[in-house]
Amino acid sequence: MRRLLERFLAYMEAVQNASPYTVKNYGNDIGQFLDYCQAQEVNSPERIDRSLLRSYLAELDAAGYVKASIARRVAELRSFGDFLVREQVLERNPFRLVSGPRIPKRLPQYLTVAEVEALLAVPDTSTPLGLRDRAIVEVLYGAGLRVSELARLDVADVDVSQSQVRVMGKGNKERIGLLGRQAMRALQAYLEAGRPALLGQRPTNALWLNHRGGRLTVRGVALMLNKAGKRAAISIPVSPHVLRHTFATHLLDGGADLRVVQELLGHANLATTQIYTHVSQSQAREVYLRAHPRAGKADLP
Repeated sequence: MRRLLERFLAYMEAVQNASPYTVKNYGNDIGQFLDYCQAQEVNSPERIDRSLLRSYLAELDAAGYVKASIARRVAELRSFGDFLVREQVLERNPFRLVSGPRIPKRLPQYLTVAEVEALLAVPDTSTPLGLRDRAIVEVLYGAGLRVSELARLDVADVDVSQSQVRVMGKGNKERIGLLGRQAMRALQAYLEAGRPALLGQRPTNALWLNHRGGRLTVRGVALMLNKAGKRAAISIPVSPHVLRHTFATHLLDGGADLRVVQELLGHANLATTQIYTHVSQSQAREVYLRAHPRAGKADLP
């Protein structure tokens, strides 16, 4: 079964364009299940049944795995099973005989407008790295990009005349990220003064450069934001995804249509975007209770 796993991981990388991080996680998690199968003397996928799977999930639960981790493994195994059916190794997917644990939906964390402004004030824009960091925060917040989309941008993806960037999203689907005046101003300042100063001896098409002149990585962006959030004294850890959540929440709070936000975020399914309506509604309730003259009265008839 290990060879089947290797074929599946190769398929993920070549056909689904999965990131090395995703491929590694799938390999580790599915490999852990295959080790369990071997311990149970199950050496072929045809022998995988509901009883085996329920025993495996019970063992994960007993070992202290959280519900989200168990649910992720079930999803990964289902994908593996779909691949085996597609390759005609199995007639049906045995991993669809069990369900993962239900995970309560957590509302996404986001920043207030004041916190965004505090974060933007952190970079020292008299330096090339400061110009870069300010532009990154502006673009992440201004366009709601995923960090992988941001890190993948090339200079040619920036359309200054239209105030937008061309983004390659999940599943190699292209979309447009719109940028406001402040974001474009910061991006142009970086392109004119920051990036040329960071550019090393080797030419590169990458938009965002590290201090050595190479392409800035996803991890580099995350570390920069985390440090900036701490310097801005923001109470929650600041990450690229927090800025993406902030982008969506602030748009909805400002009256944007849910389907417009869906399009801007690059969500294939509207249900993925709808979680932000809960955040926006909770914000609306707080504003109502604070602002309405009679909203807080305990002695209302």
